[in-house]
Amino acid sequence: MWKHAGVGFYQNTAHTCAGCTIQITLSIATHHALRGVDLALNEGEMVVLLGASGSGKSTLLNIMGGLDHPTAGRVFFRDQELTRVSESKLTAFRREHVGFVFQFYNLVPSLSARENVALVTEISNDPMTPEEALERVGLAHRIDHFPAELSGGEQQRVAIARAIAKRPDVLLCDEPTGALDSATGVQVLEALSQVNKDLGTATILITHNAGIQKIAHRVVILADGQIKSDSMNAEQVAPSEVTW
Repeated sequence: MWKHAGVGFYQNTAHTCAGCTIQITLSIATHHALRGVDLALNEGEMVVLLGASGSGKSTLLNIMGGLDHPTAGRVFFRDQELTRVSESKLTAFRREHVGFVFQFYNLVPSLSARENVALVTEISNDPMTPEEALERVGLAHRIDHFPAELSGGEQQRVAIARAIAKRPDVLLCDEPTGALDSATGVQVLEALSQVNKDLGTATILITHNAGIQKIAHRVVILADGQIKSDSMNAEQVAPSEVTW
């Protein structure tokens, strides 16, 4: 579905970024956030992208989601080269195909859980109802509550419901458990794993927490802007068995 080689997505992959180089000009040096990255995300796959702060994880995720542009390389989603399309087509790509989950929930405080999810469903082509999306993350009983009435884990699950409500092909998660304690983080990982299994949504989950890698089909380790390893897990562990 996607390939980034130079950066690319192909018919049998979900998202790809290959040979991608991002340059950030600093006051004393030019720093390459990514160098020669070649990565493909396959249909229905859950990938954990592991690395320390500054390793390039978020930059790579933003490129795959069409939020950032590589200074060199190519990005494909299926047969569409994202590095050659207009800004309006990139916007359409993000709206129609990609769900984003960030460390901070970005919920609208004055809207209920249902209304926060409806912000997406009202502009999507074939969305779930907000009720279905919230039920999928275990929050059917909290549907009319406002963010201030929800725990951190519940707010993050509302954010996941909002991301999946449009039925995206790809779900990109940047440190979704980073602001949570371990017990609450497990609930969020359970929601993401269930979405991956039930909907077949290709999922990338960024973390610096090595314990989380066990829930994935595949683990990619990034360091100094380069992929140091890319391996399959022999078996997946349930989120409830993960400790950190």
